[in-house]
Amino acid sequence: MGEETLELMQTKMTKKTIGNVLFVILILVVLFVPPVKAFMIQGLMEIGLFKPNVDAENLPNTPDLSEIKFKDAKGKVVNLNELKGKVVFINFWATWCPPCLAEMPSINKLHQQFKSDADVVFLMIDADGDFPKAQTYMDKRSYQMPVYTFASELPRELFKGSLPTTIVFDKRGRISFNEVGAANYSNPKFIAFIKQLKELNN
Repeated sequence: MGEETLELMQTKMTKKTIGNVLFVILILVVLFVPPVKAFMIQGLMEIGLFKPNVDAENLPNTPDLSEIKFKDAKGKVVNLNELKGKVVFINFWATWCPPCLAEMPSINKLHQQFKSDADVVFLMIDADGDFPKAQTYMDKRSYQMPVYTFASELPRELFKGSLPTTIVFDKRGRISFNEVGAANYSNPKFIAFIKQLKELNN
């Protein structure tokens, strides 16, 4: 085997090794850097994946709403029972959760559409209860969604600990939507679903 051939083989092996190392680094970045993973999921949302299933059956039974409370950074407590008569969109999330960050722009678009509507309420529940960190995240992206955290124990029908989890109550205080995992909430079908819930009588 000539020296030129040997050098050519070594060059090919080196390029292959570098390529493999870069590929592994890319995979690790996607797996362990939340904003990068969130960006990848957002890209999949853009091509039509992660649509929320508004036709889901076998929704959990609605628990006693009077026992379910959340609070904002100023300590103001919201009792779910007091929100009957409104459509209530609740999202459990955290700043370290890539699927949560991936779906946040779509939730913001949904919020923008209904933020002036007194019949629709948004509660963004930071699972860590770290208001400064959560609010900093919202402020950096100019999101105006209200951040809350837990002010009571939550029944498992409402939240089993998986992030993100999104629940929508109808105006009668019944669970009408329950989704675990990221979804595109600016999807036209979901917007139509919220409008449909608004039309229900109290």
